[in-house]
Amino acid sequence: MRAVLLVLGLLVALAVPASAAGHLPKWELSATGVTAQFRGLSAVSGRVAWVSGTQGTVLRTVDGGRSWRSVGPPGTGTLEFRDVEAFDADHAVILSIGPGTDSRVYRTDDAGAHWRQTFQNTDAAAFYDCLAFFDPWRGLAMSDPVDGKFRMQATVDGGRSWRQVPDSGFPPALPGEAGFAASGQCVTTAGPFDAWLATGGGATARVLHSGDGGRHWTASDTPLPSSPSAGVFALAFRTPWQGVAIGGDFAAPTAPGPAVALSNDRGRTWRTPAQYPAGYRSGLAWRGGTVLAVGPGGSDLSPDGGRHWTSFDTGSFDSVDCTALGSCWASGAGGRVARLG
Repeated sequence: MRAVLLVLGLLVALAVPASAAGHLPKWELSATGVTAQFRGLSAVSGRVAWVSGTQGTVLRTVDGGRSWRSVGPPGTGTLEFRDVEAFDADHAVILSIGPGTDSRVYRTDDAGAHWRQTFQNTDAAAFYDCLAFFDPWRGLAMSDPVDGKFRMQATVDGGRSWRQVPDSGFPPALPGEAGFAASGQCVTTAGPFDAWLATGGGATARVLHSGDGGRHWTASDTPLPSSPSAGVFALAFRTPWQGVAIGGDFAAPTAPGPAVALSNDRGRTWRTPAQYPAGYRSGLAWRGGTVLAVGPGGSDLSPDGGRHWTSFDTGSFDSVDCTALGSCWASGAGGRVARLG
């Protein structure tokens, strides 16, 4: 009986019902009224979320997904907003990807009624993939390597202005190494100073870590496959010590893997768990002690921090995000957005 009580207590603490208890969470689809592909997603609460994607599309809900309002910047229909970081229902930062001047950052302070462009890339060799914030003021925007080093922009005023981080703080990039702008999660943060960026395309799939807010970086190899279409696509850290990396090969999305790696030492070393999702996954999020993963082939959860996985949905999503209180959202192609029930 004591063992049973301990298991039940663990399930409650994880905040996600486990399959052993006969229950799995379900995605509740929300009608967005558009067909854009939403790789950018930011969950603010159970009622408020932002998504961003193709054709310059940015949507916002404040009623739990019952209705969505188009709030993207005017005149940006040719841009792809692959990442959005929202601080609340009114304040958000979005990133568009692409070579040269297509890589831009915009900020709104009035729920999308007005936007100000705060960064535009001027280097034809740069290609910005994703961004992340430590807090409402300090953030990072990551580009593929330029002249053999990853490029990073930093902000200390909530994305209102940006400055380039000196590339002397980065280790050399591997030949062919780059990031993947698949879910807005190729760079992530945990705590006030720790940040990580995900790579692929080189001889090995790596994770770069900074412990000083993005000024200096060290690289670690992961066991994930690496090729021009394979590597680490998303990172999520529950604490500065405990993290999960996920990815695979988007050109072979049903390849069996392994496409997950775990770290308990701030990303210095990575190991493959005994069990992992079947196929390519592009998005990750922590919900308490449970990890959620999504991709074109479905959604999976791990109630034990990434060691064992269960599939709970076969629909296609590109990104997933959860709040500190456990409200989770997912987004993907064809205007698909859902909230976890």
